[in-house]
Formats: sequence, C-alpha cells, structure tokens
Amino acid sequence: MLQRAEPQEFDRVLSSMCTVPHPAARDAAERFLATNPGDPGTYETVAELEAEAVDYLGEVTGLSDPAGYVASGGTEANVQAVRIARNRADTDDPNVVAPVHAHFSFTKAADVLGVELRTAPAEDYRVNLAAMAELIDDDTVCVVGVAGSTEYGYVDPIPDIAALAHEADALCHVDAAWGGFYLPFTDHDWHFGHAEVDTMTIDPHKVGQAAVPAGGLLARDETLLDELAVETPYLESTSQLTLTGTRSGAGVASAVAAMEALWPAGYREQYERSMANADWLADQLRARGHDVVDPELPLVAADLSVPMTDELRDRGWRVSKTGAGEMRVVCMPHVNRSMLRSFVADLDWY
Repeated sequence: MLQRAEPQEFDRVLSSMCTVPHPAARDAAERFLATNPGDPGTYETVAELEAEAVDYLGEVTGLSDPAGYVASGGTEANVQAVRIARNRADTDDPNVVAPVHAHFSFTKAADVLGVELRTAPAEDYRVNLAAMAELIDDDTVCVVGVAGSTEYGYVDPIPDIAALAHEADALCHVDAAWGGFYLPFTDHDWHFGHAEVDTMTIDPHKVGQAAVPAGGLLARDETLLDELAVETPYLESTSQLTLTGTRSGAGVASAVAAMEALWPAGYREQYERSMANADWLADQLRARGHDVVDPELPLVAADLSVPMTDELRDRGWRVSKTGAGEMRVVCMPHVNRSMLRSFVADLDWY
C-alpha cells in the first residue's frame, strides 16, 4: 500500500486551512525530525529554536516579551488556554463564554477539563456583545474572542471582549489560529497590543506556511504558563507545561524557518494576493446569482446548493460547507487565480 500511496495534491484543495509548506520550512522539518522539544534539557538546540519561534510569534501579535510554546495545533493551544483559566480561578463550577462560531476545540476543552461552555449568538458573523455579557457570571473563568472564524473568516470585537473578561476577573483568550498571519496587514484590532488579551492561539502551520504540526500558544505573562507546569523527575529538565509531552522538533524548526523567510514582507504579499483572490471569487459568484458573504479575510462563503457542492467534489474539488450549508472556499497560499478560474469554469458546467 505505502509504495502505491501518494500524498494529497493541493491543486484542487479549496477547503483546507493548512497549505504547502515553504521550502525552507520543509527542509528544516526534515533536519529536526528526530529531536524532542518536550525534553529541552537533552535537546538544547531545538529548545533554543522554540524560544526563537515564540519571539517571532510575539512580534506578529504585538507582544514584546512573549511567553508560550509551539503546540501541535490550534486545538491543543485552545485546550491549554482553557486549562490555564480553569486552574487559576477560585471556583468549583467554572464556565467559559465563547461565540457560537468558536472552533469546535472549545467543545473538546470543556469535555476534557470539566468546564461548562456557554456560547453567545452572532450578529453579522461577529459575536453579539450584549448576549455575551449576559452569559458571564462570577464563575466565568475565560471569555473567548475569535480573530478569523473558521467558517466565515470574520473578526470579533476583541477589545470589547477583553473588557468584558477583565470586568469579570476572567482571562481573555483570542483564537487567531488561522487569521493571525493575515491580520497584521489589516486595520483590525485583534492582538496583545490592541487589547488586554491574556492568551492567544496562532498557528504557523496554517497561513504561516510551516510544516504540520506547528501550532502556537502565547501568553502575555509567563506566570500564566505556571498553571500548566507539572514535574518531570526523570528528565534533565524539571518541569513541563505542554500537553503532548514528547513531540517532534520538526514543527518547531519549520516554524522558525518559515517566519525567517516570510516575516513580514512575504506574509504581506501573500495576504494581498489571497485577499485579491477572495474578492475575485466573490465577484464571480455574485455575477452568477449566488448570495455571497462579503469576505473580511481570504475566505468566501456562498449559497451554492448542496447537490452542486457534491458535484464539485465528484470532479475532484475539495470544498466544504458551513454549518448553515453554504459552500466555503479558503484562499490559502496554494490557491492561485488559475485554480479559481478552473473552479469557476467547472461551476459553469452545471
């Protein structure tokens, strides 16, 4: 089987929030494949690279003295953020308040950590702040904002969410797993420099073009990470704060390599190309009579019928649907105008 198997080609993938790694990231991942950042006392070089990756991520997210680590992905980072909030709080009945469009990893976090998840409705694809405020009480340990939602690519009002969190003595966590490498080139207020954000998820293996797995968890204050630490008596290091423990240094090294190669000019150019592609596709779909959600970041959602979406998949296009049934196209770095022209041509065939 393995001799015949080939990895997924990306020439018709329109649904993924991961992409083709940058060549430098691919090379770095291979070189550091056998190292283990979970044992920094033994694997000192990759531990130093992880610190460099965190510094880069702090620069991207407006944090001058960042704390954090390279996680397996956004799910781990979101679970860990909820774990920090739960562990620091003085309540036996903790709850987390998040938008209804928060990533499904928060459902996992609530289940694993024994925390109640309360979801506030959206209005125009952003959280309804009044509804969110009504859900917050004395047992709320974390209030979540999304900076680039996975279904529509919209950005919640992060400064207002942070204000609600701190009024309740809760932590503010921002999930920018996908949007974090696009947002620095927009006018949105979304990061540590714009609001009293405590923790943030941002994934180099998405728009950052690192190899999978390379997520990111950042904290404004290193003492927040102390809530995660457990003793590691048989390792050369004395404690560990990650969730996965042993993990390949491939993700760490590739994240550094990608950010060295692309931050900031390469990422800016990529944002401009991807946003132009999203706007072009939205215009093409509107011209064909489809209702389209105006793209805020490079993601297009439109009301193509379910049978049409299924037919496109039958022709090899990897497309997905939102919870409301709209077709969803993510204009990642591997998605170019030629791909989109071919996609529209196949759409016209039906």
